[in-house]
Amino acid sequence: MNFYPTARAIWLIALGAPIAAILAAIIPSLWAIGAAWALMLMLLLLLDGLVAARANAVQLAVANSTEIGAPMILGLEAIFSGRIAPRSVSGNLGLDDRLAEQGTVAFSLERSTAAKDAFSGQATIIPVRRGIGEIGRLWLRWKGPLGLAWRQIQKQSGQSVAVMPNISAVRSPTVQMFLRDSVFGLLARKIRGEGSEFEALAEYQPGMDRRSIDWKGSARHRKLLAKEYDAERNNQIIFALDCGSAMCEPIDGLPRIDRAVSAALLTAYITLKAGDRTSLFSFAAKPELSTPFLSGSRNFFRLQQEAATIDYRHQESNYTLALSTLQSRLQRRSLIIIFTDFTDPTAADLMLEAAGRLIDKHLVLFVVLEDRELTSIIDRSPESAEDVARAVTAQNLLAQKKLVVTRLRHMGIDVIEGAHQDIGTRLINSYLNIKRRGSL
Repeated sequence: MNFYPTARAIWLIALGAPIAAILAAIIPSLWAIGAAWALMLMLLLLLDGLVAARANAVQLAVANSTEIGAPMILGLEAIFSGRIAPRSVSGNLGLDDRLAEQGTVAFSLERSTAAKDAFSGQATIIPVRRGIGEIGRLWLRWKGPLGLAWRQIQKQSGQSVAVMPNISAVRSPTVQMFLRDSVFGLLARKIRGEGSEFEALAEYQPGMDRRSIDWKGSARHRKLLAKEYDAERNNQIIFALDCGSAMCEPIDGLPRIDRAVSAALLTAYITLKAGDRTSLFSFAAKPELSTPFLSGSRNFFRLQQEAATIDYRHQESNYTLALSTLQSRLQRRSLIIIFTDFTDPTAADLMLEAAGRLIDKHLVLFVVLEDRELTSIIDRSPESAEDVARAVTAQNLLAQKKLVVTRLRHMGIDVIEGAHQDIGTRLINSYLNIKRRGSL
C-alpha cells in the first residue's frame, strides 16, 4: 500500500511559489514563507495519507466462462476500516487482450447501503477472442479526508475466464419455437411425401405430391394410395472450418472464424436434434481439429468445447492437404459444410480443384461471409486519388470472389453467401432442404 499527492496538493504547493516570490520582492525577509508553505503542505499530505481509510478486504467476482462477443459483468467489492470512510473509490483492472481490446477496465465504486464502510461497483467487458483470458493486477485508490493524498493498493487476481464460442442464437426464442414446431425437432413425426426412406402407404389426401401416388397399390385396393416417406436419419454432417489468415480478419469487431463457429454450432444443434451424426473439422496450413462423429443433443456442449479450441492461425490455408485428409477419413457419403474465405486467385484455384474431388462422393456446401468492408469502400464517395485506388482494388477483390463463387456453383456446389447475422438461419434452411430432398 502507498500514497501519493492529488492534483489539489500539487496545485496548492505550486501556488505557494509565486506568492512567496511576490512577498520576497516587497519584503526580502519574508522569502522563507514559500518554503514554510511547501513544508506545511507536505506534512499535511503525509498526515492525510496516514489517516486515510484502509482496505481490509477486496473481492473481485468473475465468471468462470463467457461467450465471445457477449457482454460480461465484473463485480468488485471493498471493505474499509478507519474513522473516516472514503468519499469515493476508483479502480482499474488489467485484463488479457482476449477479454478487452484495451487490456484494461475501469471501476467506479459506490458506498453500499448495507454497510457504510463497504463499497461495490461493476464493469462490463466484451471478450473479443476465444481461449483462456487471464485476469491481471487490480489497482484501487481513494483520497484521504483532506483530499491531498491518494491512497492506493495493488492486488494480483490470478483468476482466468474461459471464452467460449457464442451460442446465443441457439437460446433465442425463434430457434426454440422452430425446434418445437419443426418436423425435425423434438417430436418425431413422419414427413408425408418427402424424404428418402419408404415408410408406408396411406390414402391419398389433397395437397400430397402427385408423384407419390402408388398406382399399382391403388389398383389393387381400388382407392387412391400414396407412399409416405420418412426423412433419413443418422446421416454424417461435417462442419469444416478454415481458420487461416483470411478468416482471422474481423467483421463487426469479431474475427470471421468466430462468426463462422457461431453459425456452425447453431446448425450443429439442429443436426443433432434431427438425429444426424455431427463432426467438427478445422484447418489452416494443415489439418488441426477433427472430432469424432457425435449424435444426440446431449453432445452439443462437447462440440462447443471442441470449437473453443480452434485457434487463430495467421497462415495461408492449404485446401489440398486439408480436404484430401478429410476425404480419406470419410467412409460413407456425407454432407460437408465448408466455412472459408478466398481472396488469393491461386489459393482459390487449389480450393476448387480439391472441392471437385469431394463432390464425386460427397455433398458439399460452401459458406462465405459477406465482406462489408469491401462494399463500404466501393460505395464511399472518393475524396482523393488514394480513395479511388482503394475503391478499384476493393472492386477487383470483390469481382475475384464472385468469380470463384460462380465457378463453385457451375460445379454443382451450393454456396451460401450473406451477412454474418443471417448466415446461420440460411444454413439451417439449406440443411433442411437437403434432408427433405433426400440428397444424402
